[in-house]
Formats: sequence, C-alpha cells, structure tokens
Amino acid sequence: MLKNKEMIIGRSYKYLNTAVLIPLIRINKETHLLFEQRSSDIVQGDEICFPGGRFDVEKDATLKDTAQRETCEELGITKNRVKVRQKFGILITPIGVLVEAYTAIIRIKSIRELNINKAEVRRVFTIPLDWFRKNPPREHQLHIEVRPFRYNDNHEKEHLLPVKDYALPERYEQPWEGREHTVFVYPAPSGVIWGITAEIIREYIKRK
Repeated sequence: MLKNKEMIIGRSYKYLNTAVLIPLIRINKETHLLFEQRSSDIVQGDEICFPGGRFDVEKDATLKDTAQRETCEELGITKNRVKVRQKFGILITPIGVLVEAYTAIIRIKSIRELNINKAEVRRVFTIPLDWFRKNPPREHQLHIEVRPFRYNDNHEKEHLLPVKDYALPERYEQPWEGREHTVFVYPAPSGVIWGITAEIIREYIKRK
C-alpha cells in the first residue's frame, strides 16, 4: 500500500500514481538537466521525459523509492549514484495521472558512464538549466470535455452515467465542459519537450 502523509482524496483508486526525478548533473562547472527519449515501441514512444514510472506495491514503500528505482533501472546506474535531495511537488493531470517529482543529483561526470536500458530508453541527453531560463515555454490552451457516454467497437452508444435511472437533470446526458487546460512546450535543440515534463521544468525554473 502506498504510504503518504498528504491526503489526496481518491488517490488509491482514482489516480495512476507515478513518480519522476528532476535529474541534475554538473558538466564543465554548469548545471544541466538530464532527459530521456523513450523507446519507440513503449507507451508514449519517442517522447522526451524525466526518468521515472509507476508505483510498484511489491518494490516501493514510497513514491520516492519509485523515482529512484526507475531511474536506476532506466539509466543503468547503481543507487548510490542517484542522490535524491527533496520532494519538489505533486502534479495531477487532467486524465488522472498523479506525478510526484523529486530533485536529485546524478553522480556522474558524463552521460557516457550510463548503461541505458534500450528496451525503455532510446537515448539520453542533457540541456543546461540556463537554456530554460533564457527560453520560456510556449503555451497552448486545450479544451477539456466530460462525456457521460462512449461508443464501443461496434459503434454502439454506452452510457457511463445512467442519468435517467438516477433522475438526474437531462443536461447530464450530453457532454459538459470542463476547464481549459494549459499545455507547455519547449522547442529545445535536442527535441521538443512538452506536457508533464515541460510543466515540471517551468515550475522548477520559477522557483530558482
């Protein structure tokens, strides 16, 4: 069972609990962020992200453990080379993914020391923190809609909320609008960084 001091209602049954590291590495006396590009044949293939993954009840006592374990597995380094510093914050996405982010120092002198897991990671690279300070992200507004029904593979309408059975107002038989959702995008030299990763970076730079 996931142990956490913060009470997030619905955490255990409503959200996908994940954790990532914000990996910091010193290169030529300059602080860089380390990134992964995911392998092509996994979920969200080819996208750029921080190391991390899902909480595993069999392996992890906390989401901090998740972030460190996944980082070691993906980058191919031992635990003593990943110094987790502190919890940075929690991000909850519109699709129900809860992401806990932790800052960490990666104790290597070069990414050539890594032995990346090619099944999950296509490549790794770094970008100086100063680049993000000088290049704020672009912002795009997405429209979120709540749909009380869906169509199955046979194109038949399936009601996810039986509005009539509960005598709810008829307006809830139709989609209703949610909030606008801001998506951040960094067109970085090594590839486009967007979504969850970009939002964490933006918040990290704001606090520095």
